Amino acid sequence: MAENPRTPVADQPGPDTRKVRRRKPREWIARPERSSTSAIKFIVWVALRLGRPAARLLLYPICLYFVLFSRKPRAASAQFLARVLPKPPTFADLFRHYHVFAACLLDRVFFLNNQVDEFEIDVQGEDVVVGIMERGQGCLLLGAHMGSFEAIRMLGRRQRDLRVSLVMYEENARKINSVLSAINPSLALEVISLGRPDSMIRVRESLDRGDFVGMLADRTLDGEGEVRLPFLGEPASFALGPFQLAAMLKRPVVLMVGLYGGGRRYDVHFEQLADFSDVAAPERAGQVRWAAERFAKRLEHYARLSPYNWFNFYDFWK
Repeated sequence: MAENPRTPVADQPGPDTRKVRRRKPREWIARPERSSTSAIKFIVWVALRLGRPAARLLLYPICLYFVLFSRKPRAASAQFLARVLPKPPTFADLFRHYHVFAACLLDRVFFLNNQVDEFEIDVQGEDVVVGIMERGQGCLLLGAHMGSFEAIRMLGRRQRDLRVSLVMYEENARKINSVLSAINPSLALEVISLGRPDSMIRVRESLDRGDFVGMLADRTLDGEGEVRLPFLGEPASFALGPFQLAAMLKRPVVLMVGLYGGGRRYDVHFEQLADFSDVAAPERAGQVRWAAERFAKRLEHYARLSPYNWFNFYDFWK
């Protein structure tokens, strides 16, 4: 059920924006998916029919299999954990990393099926969301492949007027929509598919209604503006597109991270990264760079705070 929502916009020329031409596609794109839609639907069926405790029992053999036989993701896990743990990662650390990932994937089923009451969720920064909702201006809600982005549905239960649309490329949207339909058919309408003539119009319309438009912003794509920023001791590529979009549409940008704490516990954090509402055109490039830097720093903070919630199983620095 992994996806990479992204909103590309025209690159703004400047010293910090570049288009990278590569002979090979990014590793996270080139690597074939081990999961299929049918397999995901089977997991959904098990989760909804047998319940969370029974479904979680399946995670142990599944995770053991992938730790043993997924060589490149295992190496990426070890590389990342070596940067954030105080000691060299052990097999137990690798297994825990995989298990937290699998647990969050499973819990997505229950979040998407509006079974939020089954979880213990602590929210920090809710006032940031409420303030933007009260102003009715909408915002870009940025997440990462870290923890559970669907934990925001808990906030939707408490803030009835909160509406979130998820932005992703059309191919991923089709796959996600088929899975969402297996969980809850009404959810498919919440996905904005890019690559269509009306995609950006729908994004703008959602923002104009005061909606939150969510995307995962920690992966870059060939041909889009990016910048190399320090991340866990070494430069890594971060996309400028989401921040350029926010600057163009004059919207605030909020970071949302839902960290899995084990059992039924999630810790959800909201932080306002930037507000482009009153940024003049000549200042946009600098503010876009500053916002990307802040995103990278806060992502590093949460990666150190809860390292097993990091779900980029490839060489992030390559």
